[in-house]
Amino acid sequence: MKNILVIGSTGQIGSELTRRLREIYGNTHVVAGYIPGAEPKGELLEAGPAAVADVTDAQCLSDVVTKYEIDTIYNLAALLSVVAESRPRLAWKIGIDGLWNVLEVAREHNCAVFTPSSIGSFGADTPHQMTPQDTIQRPRTIYGISKVTTELLSDYYHLKYGVDTRSVRFPGIISYLTLPGGGTTDYAVDIYYSAVRGEKFICPIGQGTLMDMMYMPDALKAAIQIMEADGNRLVHHNGFNVASMSFAPETIFEAIKRHKPDFEMEYQVDPLRQSIAESWPDKMDDTCARTEWDWKPDFDLEAMTVDMLAHLEQKIK
Repeated sequence: MKNILVIGSTGQIGSELTRRLREIYGNTHVVAGYIPGAEPKGELLEAGPAAVADVTDAQCLSDVVTKYEIDTIYNLAALLSVVAESRPRLAWKIGIDGLWNVLEVAREHNCAVFTPSSIGSFGADTPHQMTPQDTIQRPRTIYGISKVTTELLSDYYHLKYGVDTRSVRFPGIISYLTLPGGGTTDYAVDIYYSAVRGEKFICPIGQGTLMDMMYMPDALKAAIQIMEADGNRLVHHNGFNVASMSFAPETIFEAIKRHKPDFEMEYQVDPLRQSIAESWPDKMDDTCARTEWDWKPDFDLEAMTVDMLAHLEQKIK
């Protein structure tokens, strides 16, 4: 990777990924792509180039790729799970019609493309424990349907046109820097904020509901490592399972309570979020990622909890 375009650079993952890529490849080599109304601010804007990069406008994408001589595109444009259910047509327009434009531009300009998939690409009929890399995927949400289509369309462009498409299936992402944006796993971010503020946490996910989660530093590591991996080793290209930790609400509550003894939580289950959560894996098997490109996370629940609380104490005080 020499010149990189991050589409969705102001989003939950994009804002942190853009910064990390600039640290590695140099500020001038990473373009922060955004849509009008979601312009980058502060360091994200000042540290390196920024440009409008709207996935629904193929000519706009082509112009940016040409101007900055882009060879790698991180396409993070998408609506998250809960938001997507309320706006399904827009979710498809951004996630799939937009991806088509990105892949066409990549084919024409010989760019590699990373477009993340998700645990949402699985469904109720998928094995929930140690979910295999290759298994049944029959999601019943527009978010999940779009993610399965993302994997298949990306594979199609790789097999038919030779576009270097790669991706991982992200679990829920937990970060102290960026606020949640409408995902089913957002409770696992909100709970830390409540703990640091001394508030009782109202949990929208039911007791005993296991979901895969990952701390943001590991998510960034996975996104960069897969794009740097030796292509000759890859059996798969799109939709690698990547895992770090799996827990239920009561487990993360107890992890925080060890550091915040007075912390309290009660359940007020959100039926929509709960139904989505129950259709997702409890824990994914990421053997293929570990074997094909040496994936290994750095954080478990305890290490993440210590780091999250320390940073949020500084952020909120």
